[in-house]
Amino acid sequence: MSAKIVILGGGFGGLFTALEVAGSGKVTLVNEVDHFLFTPMLYEYLSGEVEAWHIAPRFDELLDDNVNRIQRPVQEVDLANQTVTLENYPEKLNYDVLVLTLGGITNYAGVDGAEELSVPFRKLAHADELRQRMVAALDRIPPDMPPQDVRRELTFAVVGAGASGCELSTKMSDLLVDAFRRRALQGEPRVLLLEMGERVVPGMGEQIREFVEDALRQSHVEVHTQTRVVKVMSDGITFEHQGNEETLKTGSVVWTGGVRINPVIEQLDVEKTKRGLLLIKPTLQLAEHNNVFALGDIAFFPDATPTLAGTAQLAFQQAGLAGRNIKTFLEGGELHTRHFEELGEAISLGTERAAVLTGGKAFGGALARQARFALYTSRLPTWHHRLRVGASWFFEGTAPRPLLPLGLERSVVD
Repeated sequence: MSAKIVILGGGFGGLFTALEVAGSGKVTLVNEVDHFLFTPMLYEYLSGEVEAWHIAPRFDELLDDNVNRIQRPVQEVDLANQTVTLENYPEKLNYDVLVLTLGGITNYAGVDGAEELSVPFRKLAHADELRQRMVAALDRIPPDMPPQDVRRELTFAVVGAGASGCELSTKMSDLLVDAFRRRALQGEPRVLLLEMGERVVPGMGEQIREFVEDALRQSHVEVHTQTRVVKVMSDGITFEHQGNEETLKTGSVVWTGGVRINPVIEQLDVEKTKRGLLLIKPTLQLAEHNNVFALGDIAFFPDATPTLAGTAQLAFQQAGLAGRNIKTFLEGGELHTRHFEELGEAISLGTERAAVLTGGKAFGGALARQARFALYTSRLPTWHHRLRVGASWFFEGTAPRPLLPLGLERSVVD
């Protein structure tokens, strides 16, 4: 009961592991912010279909007092001495068991200006900033501006056409089209989706890709595949396709173009894959350190359906195994293994549609949107939070919040 269990990262892997092992020792959860984030619904937060408390509950609302919380970035992990150093924290954390669930960070691929001038999309603050940029761009447009000038001023680029880029671009386009109607603006907005590969959502199967491609067309998202971003500027973007470069003025550039390994994990002198992922046993332990468990998108777990790699769904499932094995490890028992299967795919596509893949069959449209809300209600942390959020969505609805003029936007938020 006195074992020190330190969990680094408060995402799906970290939080759900903490919930599993609470009471099994002196548990400490370290995270940069004071709340969990249900990242699959960050797109609905952008559109106002859900509120912050629905998808970003505070840790003190989810965890009992038997889990200590520290809000600090991780600076270094010393596996040899079993210590963790935090930024601006007076003492090192000692551990008997360490859980690594730090997750990846945005990969800007060395593109000029991308890290400094584009908006990533991984946190509540990113969604808030993007929504403010969209509102500010709309507010600068007078009702009598010619359609071609409106289109130029209200061009937005989303880099990366994985699931995140497709969800985000359809959401943005639907919000902007609705704002045009409400504000009686001429013409239409322009949302570009830029992808280096040959197709959108490359990690998903053909069934769900058909719904994604159809939704992109219905939301009037302009898809550019085999296109490389060359430079991001404060008011524009330069991209290249088949040797031809083009520069466009933009209201904002949003970067969803990939993830790279967390620098703290890069510093660890342990066995890794060519991509830098931690090589772990089927029990989620590091080969060199039996008291260190790793899960989520920083670790390579071979016994899982390939489409699960790097997803919140995999970390969600691994947390149960991690919690069980940590308790067994402390008791000196034989650890467990598990094969992880796809639990079902659910992707948001604009403000009125979604696509869901379950049981090997895909369906889309408004019904899929409702199914997605029901599916994700069941995956929210703790039964009391699921009950509160489920009641809110059922009784208060999940209609999107229009992009109102800045003054009205602030009053609604306040």
